[in-house]
Amino acid sequence: MVNTSNQAPEKVETVQGVLVANGVSMTFNPGTSKEVVAFRDISFSLGTGEILAIVGPSGCGKSTLFNIIAGLLEPSAGSVVVDGAVVSGAQGQVGYMLQKDLLLPWRSVLENVTLGLEVRGGDAAKARDTALALIRTYGLAGFENALPKSLSGGMRQRVAFMRTLALDPKVILLDEPFSALDFQTRLILQADVKRIIRSRNKAAILVTHDIGEAISMADRVLVLSHRPATVKSIHRIELDIASEDAVAMRRSARFNEYFDQIWSDLDIQVQAMA
Repeated sequence: MVNTSNQAPEKVETVQGVLVANGVSMTFNPGTSKEVVAFRDISFSLGTGEILAIVGPSGCGKSTLFNIIAGLLEPSAGSVVVDGAVVSGAQGQVGYMLQKDLLLPWRSVLENVTLGLEVRGGDAAKARDTALALIRTYGLAGFENALPKSLSGGMRQRVAFMRTLALDPKVILLDEPFSALDFQTRLILQADVKRIIRSRNKAAILVTHDIGEAISMADRVLVLSHRPATVKSIHRIELDIASEDAVAMRRSARFNEYFDQIWSDLDIQVQAMA
Protein backbone atom coordinates (compact mmCIF):
# COMPACT_ATOMS: atom_id res chain seq x y z
CA MET A 1 0.00 0.00 0.00
CA VAL A 2 1.10 3.59 -0.60
CA ASN A 3 2.15 5.36 2.57
CA THR A 4 -0.11 8.42 2.68
CA SER A 5 -1.29 10.58 5.51
CA ASN A 6 -4.48 12.58 5.86
CA GLN A 7 -3.75 13.57 9.43
CA ALA A 8 -3.46 17.15 10.61
CA PRO A 9 -0.19 18.76 9.47
CA GLU A 10 2.78 19.10 11.79
CA LYS A 11 2.83 21.90 14.35
CA VAL A 12 5.74 24.07 15.41
CA GLU A 13 5.53 22.79 18.97
CA THR A 14 6.28 19.19 17.99
CA VAL A 15 8.30 19.38 14.78
CA GLN A 16 11.61 21.09 14.15
CA GLY A 17 12.91 22.03 10.75
CA VAL A 18 14.78 24.65 8.79
CA LEU A 19 11.32 26.01 7.89
CA VAL A 20 8.14 25.73 9.94
CA ALA A 21 4.79 27.21 8.89
CA ASN A 22 2.35 27.32 11.78
CA GLY A 23 -1.31 28.18 11.25
CA VAL A 24 -0.68 30.55 8.33
CA SER A 25 -3.83 32.25 7.07
CA MET A 26 -4.35 34.98 4.49
CA THR A 27 -7.39 37.21 3.94
CA PHE A 28 -7.40 40.05 1.44
CA ASN A 29 -9.53 43.18 2.03
CA PRO A 30 -10.79 41.92 5.42
CA GLY A 31 -14.08 43.33 6.67
CA THR A 32 -15.07 44.74 3.29
CA SER A 33 -17.42 43.65 0.53
CA LYS A 34 -14.33 42.58 -1.41
CA GLU A 35 -13.01 40.26 1.30
CA VAL A 36 -11.35 37.12 -0.06
CA VAL A 37 -10.07 34.35 2.19
CA ALA A 38 -7.19 32.75 0.28
CA PHE A 39 -6.32 30.01 2.80
CA ARG A 40 -6.65 29.10 6.46
CA ASP A 41 -4.42 27.40 9.04
CA ILE A 42 -1.67 26.13 6.74
CA SER A 43 0.93 24.22 8.77
CA PHE A 44 3.91 22.12 7.75
CA SER A 45 7.63 21.72 8.38
CA LEU A 46 10.62 21.29 6.09
CA GLY A 47 13.97 19.73 6.90
CA THR A 48 17.42 20.29 5.45
CA GLY A 49 17.87 18.39 2.17
CA GLU A 50 14.13 17.84 1.87
CA ILE A 51 11.85 18.81 -1.00
CA LEU A 52 8.18 19.47 -0.35
CA ALA A 53 5.84 19.78 -3.33
CA ILE A 54 2.61 21.74 -3.02
CA VAL A 55 -0.25 21.03 -5.41
CA GLY A 56 -3.77 22.37 -5.44
CA PRO A 57 -6.54 23.67 -7.65
CA SER A 58 -5.94 26.88 -9.58
CA GLY A 59 -6.59 29.94 -7.45
CA CYS A 60 -6.09 28.21 -4.09
CA GLY A 61 -3.36 30.61 -2.99
CA LYS A 62 -0.11 28.72 -3.70
CA SER A 63 1.70 31.80 -5.02
CA THR A 64 0.41 33.90 -2.14
CA LEU A 65 1.78 31.34 0.31
CA PHE A 66 5.15 31.53 -1.45
CA ASN A 67 5.16 35.32 -1.12
CA ILE A 68 4.52 34.99 2.62
CA ILE A 69 7.35 32.47 3.03
CA ALA A 70 9.67 34.79 1.09
CA GLY A 71 8.73 37.70 3.33
CA LEU A 72 7.05 39.67 0.55
CA LEU A 73 3.62 39.53 2.26
CA GLU A 74 2.55 39.51 5.89
CA PRO A 75 0.08 36.73 6.77
CA SER A 76 -3.25 37.63 8.34
CA ALA A 77 -2.57 35.03 11.03
CA GLY A 78 0.10 32.50 11.92
CA SER A 79 3.81 32.61 11.24
CA VAL A 80 6.63 31.23 9.14
CA VAL A 81 9.92 30.45 10.88
CA VAL A 82 13.14 29.96 8.89
CA ASP A 83 16.30 28.84 10.67
CA GLY A 84 14.74 29.71 14.03
CA ALA A 85 13.67 33.28 13.14
CA VAL A 86 10.17 34.46 12.26
CA VAL A 87 10.04 35.69 8.66
CA SER A 88 9.30 39.40 8.58
CA GLY A 89 10.30 41.01 5.32
CA ALA A 90 12.85 39.70 2.84
CA GLN A 91 15.85 38.60 4.92
CA GLY A 92 17.98 36.65 2.46
CA GLN A 93 17.30 33.25 4.02
CA VAL A 94 14.83 32.32 1.28
CA GLY A 95 15.68 32.12 -2.43
CA TYR A 96 12.93 32.44 -5.04
CA MET A 97 13.02 30.87 -8.51
CA LEU A 98 10.12 31.89 -10.74
CA GLN A 99 8.43 30.38 -13.81
CA LYS A 100 10.36 32.76 -16.07
CA ASP A 101 14.13 32.98 -15.83
CA LEU A 102 14.07 36.83 -15.91
CA LEU A 103 17.68 36.98 -17.10
CA LEU A 104 18.90 40.42 -18.07
CA PRO A 105 19.51 40.18 -21.85
CA TRP A 106 22.49 42.55 -21.87
CA ARG A 107 24.36 40.64 -19.17
CA SER A 108 26.41 37.50 -19.73
CA VAL A 109 25.77 34.20 -17.97
CA LEU A 110 28.43 35.07 -15.39
CA GLU A 111 27.01 38.55 -14.86
CA ASN A 112 23.48 37.19 -14.47
CA VAL A 113 24.60 34.66 -11.85
CA THR A 114 26.37 37.39 -9.86
CA LEU A 115 23.43 39.80 -10.06
CA GLY A 116 21.89 38.95 -6.68
CA LEU A 117 25.27 39.09 -4.97
CA GLU A 118 25.90 42.52 -6.48
CA VAL A 119 22.56 43.78 -5.21
CA ARG A 120 23.33 42.41 -1.75
CA GLY A 121 26.74 44.07 -1.79
CA GLY A 122 30.10 42.69 -0.78
CA ASP A 123 33.36 41.65 -2.38
CA ALA A 124 33.04 41.61 -6.18
CA ALA A 125 35.93 39.18 -6.67
CA LYS A 126 34.38 36.71 -4.22
CA ALA A 127 31.04 36.99 -6.00
CA ARG A 128 32.73 36.24 -9.31
CA ASP A 129 34.52 33.21 -7.87
CA THR A 130 31.25 31.89 -6.39
CA ALA A 131 29.46 32.28 -9.72
CA LEU A 132 32.26 30.67 -11.72
CA ALA A 133 32.31 27.66 -9.40
CA LEU A 134 28.56 27.17 -9.84
CA ILE A 135 28.72 27.56 -13.62
CA ARG A 136 31.53 25.04 -13.97
CA THR A 137 30.04 22.56 -11.52
CA TYR A 138 26.52 22.53 -12.92
CA GLY A 139 26.90 22.18 -16.64
CA LEU A 140 27.57 25.57 -18.22
CA ALA A 141 31.36 25.67 -18.38
CA GLY A 142 32.37 27.49 -21.55
CA PHE A 143 29.24 29.68 -21.55
CA GLU A 144 30.42 32.17 -18.94
CA ASN A 145 30.43 35.06 -21.42
CA ALA A 146 27.41 34.01 -23.48
CA LEU A 147 24.34 36.25 -23.60
CA PRO A 148 20.90 34.81 -22.75
CA LYS A 149 19.71 35.04 -26.37
CA SER A 150 22.22 32.36 -27.34
CA LEU A 151 21.03 29.88 -24.69
CA SER A 152 18.32 27.24 -24.85
CA GLY A 153 15.37 27.39 -22.47
CA GLY A 154 16.89 24.72 -20.25
CA MET A 155 20.22 26.53 -20.09
CA ARG A 156 18.50 29.77 -19.18
CA GLN A 157 16.71 28.06 -16.30
CA ARG A 158 20.02 26.62 -15.12
CA VAL A 159 21.41 30.16 -15.00
CA ALA A 160 18.39 31.31 -13.01
CA PHE A 161 18.85 28.43 -10.57
CA MET A 162 22.56 29.22 -10.18
CA ARG A 163 21.68 32.87 -9.51
CA THR A 164 19.46 31.65 -6.66
CA LEU A 165 22.10 29.23 -5.32
CA ALA A 166 24.77 31.95 -5.37
CA LEU A 167 22.91 33.73 -2.56
CA ASP A 168 23.26 30.59 -0.41
CA PRO A 169 19.69 30.65 0.98
CA LYS A 170 18.48 28.19 3.61
CA VAL A 171 15.26 27.54 1.67
CA ILE A 172 14.64 27.63 -2.08
CA LEU A 173 11.16 28.29 -3.44
CA LEU A 174 10.53 26.79 -6.87
CA ASP A 175 7.45 28.34 -8.48
CA GLU A 176 6.74 26.07 -11.48
CA PRO A 177 10.27 26.64 -12.84
CA PHE A 178 10.00 23.86 -15.45
CA SER A 179 6.54 24.62 -16.85
CA ALA A 180 7.74 26.48 -19.96
CA LEU A 181 10.21 23.77 -21.00
CA ASP A 182 9.72 20.88 -23.38
CA PHE A 183 9.08 17.51 -21.74
CA GLN A 184 12.56 16.06 -22.29
CA THR A 185 14.36 19.14 -20.94
CA ARG A 186 11.94 19.28 -18.03
CA LEU A 187 12.77 15.73 -16.93
CA ILE A 188 16.51 16.37 -17.11
CA LEU A 189 16.30 19.59 -15.11
CA GLN A 190 14.02 18.05 -12.50
CA ALA A 191 16.64 15.39 -11.79
CA ASP A 192 19.49 17.91 -11.78
CA VAL A 193 17.76 20.37 -9.46
CA LYS A 194 16.79 17.56 -7.08
CA ARG A 195 20.38 16.29 -7.00
CA ILE A 196 21.81 19.77 -6.42
CA ILE A 197 19.40 20.55 -3.58
CA ARG A 198 20.38 17.32 -1.83
CA SER A 199 24.13 17.73 -2.40
CA ARG A 200 24.12 21.31 -1.06
CA ASN A 201 21.89 20.47 1.93
CA LYS A 202 19.22 22.97 0.95
CA ALA A 203 15.52 22.75 1.71
CA ALA A 204 13.11 23.41 -1.13
CA ILE A 205 9.40 23.88 -1.76
CA LEU A 206 8.08 23.20 -5.24
CA VAL A 207 4.75 24.57 -6.41
CA THR A 208 3.50 22.73 -9.47
CA HIS A 209 0.34 21.75 -11.33
CA ASP A 210 2.13 18.62 -12.61
CA ILE A 211 1.36 15.72 -10.26
CA GLY A 212 4.00 13.54 -11.91
CA GLU A 213 6.61 16.24 -11.35
CA ALA A 214 5.60 16.53 -7.70
CA ILE A 215 5.91 12.77 -7.13
CA SER A 216 9.26 12.40 -8.91
CA MET A 217 10.90 15.40 -7.21
CA ALA A 218 9.48 15.55 -3.70
CA ASP A 219 9.90 13.68 -0.43
CA ARG A 220 6.37 14.74 0.48
CA VAL A 221 3.46 16.16 -1.49
CA LEU A 222 1.09 18.54 0.28
CA VAL A 223 -2.35 18.83 -1.31
CA LEU A 224 -4.39 22.01 -0.82
CA SER A 225 -8.16 22.14 -1.08
CA HIS A 226 -10.25 24.61 -3.06
CA ARG A 227 -10.33 28.21 -1.81
CA PRO A 228 -10.42 29.03 1.00
CA ALA A 229 -7.64 26.48 0.98
CA THR A 230 -6.65 24.21 3.84
CA VAL A 231 -4.24 21.29 3.94
CA LYS A 232 -6.26 18.38 2.62
CA SER A 233 -3.57 15.69 2.76
CA ILE A 234 0.16 15.08 2.95
CA HIS A 235 1.69 12.13 1.08
CA ARG A 236 5.13 10.82 1.96
CA ILE A 237 6.67 9.58 -1.30
CA GLU A 238 8.40 6.22 -1.01
CA LEU A 239 8.89 4.65 -4.42
CA ASP A 240 10.21 1.12 -4.94
CA ILE A 241 12.89 2.29 -7.40
CA ALA A 242 16.30 3.44 -6.16
CA SER A 243 17.07 5.52 -9.25
CA GLU A 244 16.28 9.24 -9.20
CA ASP A 245 15.93 9.26 -12.99
CA ALA A 246 12.58 10.90 -13.64
CA VAL A 247 11.65 8.42 -16.37
CA ALA A 248 12.62 5.37 -14.31
CA MET A 249 10.60 6.64 -11.35
CA ARG A 250 7.48 6.77 -13.49
CA ARG A 251 7.78 3.02 -14.06
CA SER A 252 7.21 2.33 -10.38
CA ALA A 253 3.84 0.79 -9.53
CA ARG A 254 3.69 3.09 -6.53
CA PHE A 255 4.10 6.11 -8.79
CA ASN A 256 0.70 5.42 -10.33
CA GLU A 257 -0.86 4.79 -6.93
CA TYR A 258 0.37 8.13 -5.64
CA PHE A 259 -0.81 9.84 -8.81
CA ASP A 260 -4.32 8.42 -8.50
CA GLN A 261 -4.59 9.31 -4.81
CA ILE A 262 -3.35 12.88 -5.25
CA TRP A 263 -5.63 13.40 -8.25
CA SER A 264 -8.55 12.15 -6.16
CA ASP A 265 -7.60 14.51 -3.32
CA LEU A 266 -7.50 17.48 -5.69
CA ASP A 267 -11.17 16.81 -6.52
CA ILE A 268 -10.99 18.70 -9.80
CA GLN A 269 -14.22 18.58 -11.77
CA VAL A 270 -13.62 18.25 -15.51
CA GLN A 271 -16.64 19.36 -17.47
CA ALA A 272 -17.17 18.64 -21.14
CA MET A 273 -17.56 21.67 -23.36
CA ALA A 274 -21.00 22.00 -24.92
